[in-house]
Amino acid sequence: MSSNKILVAIDGSEHSYLIVDKAIEYAKLSGVSVLLVYCHRRFPTIMGEPYRDEQISSIISESERVIAPFLQHIKKAGIPVEERIMEEPAGAAITDIARIEHCDLIVMGSRGLTNLAGLIIGSVTNRVLHTAPCSVLVVR
Repeated sequence: MSSNKILVAIDGSEHSYLIVDKAIEYAKLSGVSVLLVYCHRRFPTIMGEPYRDEQISSIISESERVIAPFLQHIKKAGIPVEERIMEEPAGAAITDIARIEHCDLIVMGSRGLTNLAGLIIGSVTNRVLHTAPCSVLVVR
């Protein structure tokens, strides 16, 4: 089942703009919409009140701030876009969303913010490549 939708996974880095630009290019050529996905760090589980709620609120606000310019960039290009802000682990979240939304393609970077020297491909990308329900375009 196809939904004519591509999932675009970003981490908020400068490289995310290259990923989004490649997705816009593909979406314009194919006439598909974009599902923009950002996975934030895990919510704290051992903090007591009110500190836990403050941390959760801070994480949500930061996530919305990170994703906003990318949403605007896609909208400005005239591409229909939806967003999903998810909690880590990113590899599992990306493949789960792609499966649930019946995405035709996942567009993501080769490495995330933890760009360790010597790694050929990031662990999130590696997991998505091995578990994705659809094709994956890795942007370098």
